[in-house]
Amino acid sequence: MSKTLVIVESPAKARSIGKFLGNKYKVLASMGHVRDLPKSQLGVDVEQSYKPKYITIRGKGDTIKELKSAVKKADKVLLASDPDREGEAIAWHLLKLLDIDESEPCRIEFNEITKQSIQNAVKRPRPIDEKRVDAQQARRILDRLVGYKLSPLLWRKVRKGLSAGRVQSVAVRLICDREEEIDAFVPEEYWTLTARLTKKGQNPFEAKLHRIGKNKAEVPSQEKMDGIIADLKGASYRVDKITRREKNRQPSPPFITSSLQQEAYRKLNFTARKTMMVAQQLYEGIELGKEGPAGLVTYIRTDSVRVSETAIAEVRDYIGGKFGNSYLPATPRRLTARKKAQDAHEAIRPTAVSREPEAIKGFLTAEQYKLYKLIWSRFVASQMSPAVIDTTSVDILAKDYTFRATGSIVKFNGFMQVYIESTDDGEKEKDNILPELAEGDLLEARKLTPKQHFTQPPPRYTDATLVKALEEKGIGRPSTYAPIVETILKRGYVVRESKQFYPTELGMIVVKLLKDHFRDIIDVEFTAEMEEKLDDVEDGEQDWVRLLDDFYRPFDTTLNRAEEEIGRVDIADQVTEEICEQCGRNMVIKMGRYGKFLACPGFPDCRNTKPLLEPTGVSCPRCSGELVLRRSKKGRAFYGCSNYPDCDFVVWDRPSNEKCPQCGGITVVKKVRGKEEHRCVDANCPAGVKARGSGEKTAAAASKSETRDKEAAKQKKRAGKAAGPAAKKSSKAASGTGKAAKTKKTVKAKVAL
Repeated sequence: MSKTLVIVESPAKARSIGKFLGNKYKVLASMGHVRDLPKSQLGVDVEQSYKPKYITIRGKGDTIKELKSAVKKADKVLLASDPDREGEAIAWHLLKLLDIDESEPCRIEFNEITKQSIQNAVKRPRPIDEKRVDAQQARRILDRLVGYKLSPLLWRKVRKGLSAGRVQSVAVRLICDREEEIDAFVPEEYWTLTARLTKKGQNPFEAKLHRIGKNKAEVPSQEKMDGIIADLKGASYRVDKITRREKNRQPSPPFITSSLQQEAYRKLNFTARKTMMVAQQLYEGIELGKEGPAGLVTYIRTDSVRVSETAIAEVRDYIGGKFGNSYLPATPRRLTARKKAQDAHEAIRPTAVSREPEAIKGFLTAEQYKLYKLIWSRFVASQMSPAVIDTTSVDILAKDYTFRATGSIVKFNGFMQVYIESTDDGEKEKDNILPELAEGDLLEARKLTPKQHFTQPPPRYTDATLVKALEEKGIGRPSTYAPIVETILKRGYVVRESKQFYPTELGMIVVKLLKDHFRDIIDVEFTAEMEEKLDDVEDGEQDWVRLLDDFYRPFDTTLNRAEEEIGRVDIADQVTEEICEQCGRNMVIKMGRYGKFLACPGFPDCRNTKPLLEPTGVSCPRCSGELVLRRSKKGRAFYGCSNYPDCDFVVWDRPSNEKCPQCGGITVVKKVRGKEEHRCVDANCPAGVKARGSGEKTAAAASKSETRDKEAAKQKKRAGKAAGPAAKKSSKAASGTGKAAKTKKTVKAKVAL
């Protein structure tokens, strides 16, 4: 029987597609890219039209052998990698490696892994899109030229092991520039005044000082505030003006890549990388019991909010049947992509809106369920009726002072029945219910509350706000946001503390060096223009070799000049009072992959290192030690006792000297909806942090992945069942519970997260 070979990137995708194609098709996975530029050399001949030297990726031998064997047995080959530049490049490399005719219509695309989409795609194969491949090659070579030419300069001038990237360096610059803004910020004092007012027989409400005379109320000091309060003593309060209006609040559009990463961070605390990893699983397909594998969402790398007419009709039928016609607009909402969007794919949406999150929850992991529910809810809400909100604004006169009270009531919840978008500061809209008032009503002031404030510097970037800034400034594309964030963390140029990005000293030095000598590389506008030129290559409006040449020739000249001008940049080590117990020298602070640590300056004669313990000033509740900041092997910050391993007390959140009002124990500071709250570390206390399992991990265990722990436990259980008592005994000894391993056993702390 003749068969058609279909090649995709992953086994999960292969299983899902194979289900829809039947016995006449064989589906295999290439496991991503099969060829790439060599790691050990530049791999680009700049004198021969930037010809790349591609080699087979190490470890792909067996996969390629299997694919070549399958190609020989097949009558037809279809390349079904992802529908973007990277996917087109994977298909092109496969075509070259498997000796497929370049003119052969062998490329198929689909935006969702559903039966109809897959069956339609195999009927419409096309040749490889050379322009899209050129755009991907140009990006890859650009990044290689910058990385492999500029990084060695940093090694010679600053420190071994550094790297500079065409896009990652701009992201680091954004974070460094923000830190400089924060350092230069001078806070200014200002005061607000809140009046607690009441009308006879009504509940009290609050109003804030809004104007003084005809000018906006600006109170810069306590002295001026004291004068205002003294002037208001004995004043009568009268309702001067009431403004009522009804406003419609429109739903948010369905997700694109950047908005999904931002909202998953805000609502689910997912990093950009985690969001894309879980979203890819949902796209490639999940086993749904008797239904088999099914792709749950459409393609996840997109910058368009456009939705197909079929999907709109489906979701409108669902809304009308589920919520009633009052929740269904008279006409569908048809959204268009922003001006600079490529608009190659639909917005991210469920492949079948009838597949409700709760109905398939049992087939999903906790993370898959949360992200699928987020995507499903946002899409359904995007086609629902707007919410109707009644707003009331009341101006109250007291002498020459105007106080203003505002309130709102949700008259009709509309799309809010399903979904409400979060904000970056974590604040949610509050409904302030005002009593029945009429113009001319006299009010009684029960209390005047002055409050001192200081202007705040711009906030540091988080995962959500950094991705938002990259998108707004045109840096990178949907597929690159997550890798950018992960790369700058991995290189040690920034660290993530309390969900915020801080530049390291190393990051600041490298950015300054690039600003001084490579302005284009670090320039936001230049990088954004380069992204547009790469888009032009894909559209056939720009030659990719000319693009590379226009960039490289000036860059090479600048590189040679910088080599001569830049002197050696020494990053002086900070000497500490900590004494090396091996040689007696004062240890110094070094920057490693996972942050700062203590090292002996006598290296290589003395190789002693220690973790850097940053004191918090909070005493350990178990012993006489102090809680200090530590880091796990994965770089995550936690707080443990300085007497470890004798005392293994540890908490993830920053400890505070404020005692718990319920039990008198220590508290930790948690951010809840953008505000800091103190929570007791005792999970049994009413004010305690919600328990997670049996308690906190110790400093040793904190470095291990929870997933690995669970998998090891499952393997141990399976081994015990399979081999009986003898295997259980062996497993027990191997896991460290036997007699020989008892001395290495880690004692877990009994403190809940």
